[in-house]
Amino acid sequence: MFDLVTGHTRHIPSHNAVPLLFSSMAEAVVIAAAVAVPLLFIADRVPEVPSIVAFVTAAPPPPPPPPPAPRAAAQQKGIAATAAAIPTTAPSEITPEPSRVPVDDGVPGGVEGGIPGGIVGGIAGGAIDAPPPPPPPPPAAPQRPVRIGGEITAPALLTRVEPEYPRLAVASNVSGVVILEATVNTNGEVSDVRVLRSVHMLLDAEAIKAVKQWRYSPLTLNGLKCPFVLTVTLSFALKPAA
Repeated sequence: MFDLVTGHTRHIPSHNAVPLLFSSMAEAVVIAAAVAVPLLFIADRVPEVPSIVAFVTAAPPPPPPPPPAPRAAAQQKGIAATAAAIPTTAPSEITPEPSRVPVDDGVPGGVEGGIPGGIVGGIAGGAIDAPPPPPPPPPAAPQRPVRIGGEITAPALLTRVEPEYPRLAVASNVSGVVILEATVNTNGEVSDVRVLRSVHMLLDAEAIKAVKQWRYSPLTLNGLKCPFVLTVTLSFALKPAA
């Protein structure tokens, strides 16, 4: 209290510092020993890990063999049926054997399971039917008319009808030359007429009417009748007055 009043502080020396230091060091040594000793024992018991581990697998077994052919099984069944058909006990009485239907044993070189009476080296599956007849030829396309000229000459004109001169055309003093194109069919008949050069409506109509009544002998090319086209010229001229 007096120190506080006067303003001077007096330090009292401590005599407990040295024992406290030694006590702390001893505790640290004990803790370090408690931690290190278990670690030494654990390190001795840890197993060693191999550096390389290899696994070798065995090769797969080979595939099973294929099953036997059905024919061998059928033969075995036939053998079993034959063995079962053999009697094992003596009959009590003798009976005549039943009549057997004659069986054709076939011919040498035949095929197993074939038909009796077949042909050696025949065709598998039976005889082949006769091939169907060839289809009929397509109908001939209609022939186009042949134009008369050059090496093709016009057939003979069998019937010729002269056109009439219309009275109205005569009164009108109309004259000239009319050129027509006529198409003749295979029978020699004029089937169509077309005007190539016109003079007057009256003269054109009379020229067409007359030419449609003409008849020609048929045109034959390579042994076949063929339609043709030709040019017809008709002249309308007035007679001079007397």
